[in-house]
Amino acid sequence: MGEITVVGSINIDIVAYTNKYPNHGDTNFGERMTTLPGGKGANQAVASAVLGKTVNMIGSIGKDLYGDNILQSLNNKGVNTTHIKRIDTSSTGCAIITVDQGAENTMLVVKGANDELSKEDIKLAFNTITDSKVLLVQMEVSEESVIEALIQGKNKGMFVILDPAPADGITKHALQYADLIVPNKQETKELTGIDVLDLPSAQQAANIFHQMGIKNSIIKMGSQGSFIFINGTTSYIEPITVNAVDTVGAGDTFAGALAFAIADGADIQEAVQFANIVAALKVTRQGAQSIPTLDEVNEFCKQKGLSHYIQEMAKA
Repeated sequence: MGEITVVGSINIDIVAYTNKYPNHGDTNFGERMTTLPGGKGANQAVASAVLGKTVNMIGSIGKDLYGDNILQSLNNKGVNTTHIKRIDTSSTGCAIITVDQGAENTMLVVKGANDELSKEDIKLAFNTITDSKVLLVQMEVSEESVIEALIQGKNKGMFVILDPAPADGITKHALQYADLIVPNKQETKELTGIDVLDLPSAQQAANIFHQMGIKNSIIKMGSQGSFIFINGTTSYIEPITVNAVDTVGAGDTFAGALAFAIADGADIQEAVQFANIVAALKVTRQGAQSIPTLDEVNEFCKQKGLSHYIQEMAKA
């Protein structure tokens, strides 16, 4: 069972908060450190589940204490962990993260067990997944598992969302299988060569994606909002001003909320507007998986004078 299936990384995040990020070779004092569940795949699965969808998580973790803690956390947040592989040949993936006073983050990811997710693991999982409407995939696991997941999702008629992240792990071959891609500015530059600085450059990058055969793309421009390209039609979603505390997992929250809305029957434009709101609320909280519930999203909308597709449907 699962309206959404997520294939991707599962990590432990070791997060250090500091007023000033050290220059290369420098030693700076930090303010505090915490250990939290993370990983792009797990973050996105949690976002969809906390908002209210049934979610399958496919990934790989080590048979270690971090793996135990992550598995318990995912189960507590309502994610189906049946298809998570556990191995004793590699440790659970780890992200070492520094967050500065501006809430921006820098990461060093050690993939560990994530790289042990295989083509065969994907086939085995998909043999029993029959009812998912949406497949959400990133690129922080093995290339063979990414490609196989995308093929399986297409064959089963799922709406396939590809988050081509991180930039260091992009496989261009995967793009052809996606119904929708959701790159940020760094990933867009890696894929198109375009440095997205404003709306004209975002349009230029979206045009290149279209030439590559990608019908639908959302370019996440961070504090500049989101640029949407849907079958040749473009639109723009303005950013929401908040007091950001921690941007770790903001893009993952966006992707998970996007998958939630599309599985709910929203069109891409409605889904982006909803995801934009959820991600804005998330960055006011610390921790990649500090995902707001739908009730909290609605309260945030009330405070900010915002609305989303669910509220509009309720009024109709």
